[in-house]
Amino acid sequence: MQEQPNIAMVIIAHPDDAEFGAAGTVALWAREGWEAYYVVVTDATGGGSDEATDVGPAARRHVSETRKREQRAAGEILGLKDVIFLDYPDGLIQPSPELKRDLVRILRKYQPTRVVCQSPDRVWTPTFSIPRYHSDHLAVGQAALGAIYPMSQNPWDFPELLEEGLKPHKVREVYIMGAPAQNCFVDISEAIELKMAALFAHASQHTGKTEEFDKWVRGRSAELGAKYNVAYAEEFYRAENP
Repeated sequence: MQEQPNIAMVIIAHPDDAEFGAAGTVALWAREGWEAYYVVVTDATGGGSDEATDVGPAARRHVSETRKREQRAAGEILGLKDVIFLDYPDGLIQPSPELKRDLVRILRKYQPTRVVCQSPDRVWTPTFSIPRYHSDHLAVGQAALGAIYPMSQNPWDFPELLEEGLKPHKVREVYIMGAPAQNCFVDISEAIELKMAALFAHASQHTGKTEEFDKWVRGRSAELGAKYNVAYAEEFYRAENP
């Protein structure tokens, strides 16, 4: 009987969200033999320049195609198995029953042991990581945690998925990015270059600011590393589901 592979899944709102918070960790897991997947909830149509004057359908399609291509390229750098896009409208995400059902479907299909997701909680303390305040991030975090527990493991939630042959699945570990409290860190010193390369794959998001961007991300990773006496780190709130 073939042994079930160790599977890790990262659920995020937009392309590049995971690179900021967990790319080094994911790269290390992939190096250890884990099958790693990204699930990107939005269609990535809202990630263009803040100064853009053309935001019509054609421009938004171009932004979406560009950002998806960049995310796949980042995934190849990190060693991902695949990137899954759910194509919900960027900027309008709600933790709806429909989104939770789609996430439960994916959790039951791929059966990850561990999941990384965004925090559903707003943090008011001044912080480097402003993106955690994005309403899509908060909504995706809420939907992901609801899908993980109890919905994925509860046969009474979305019984129509049973008819699709998708049996309940229990996620054993959850790593939450940008949570109000952290209880776990990963030493990413050996993976910092992969993290940076994956971030730079999202070229449309930092055009003309490469040096500043590099200094900013490395500085934050080093700041976290100093807390734990390592060169570079990523930190999470980690919860077990025994």
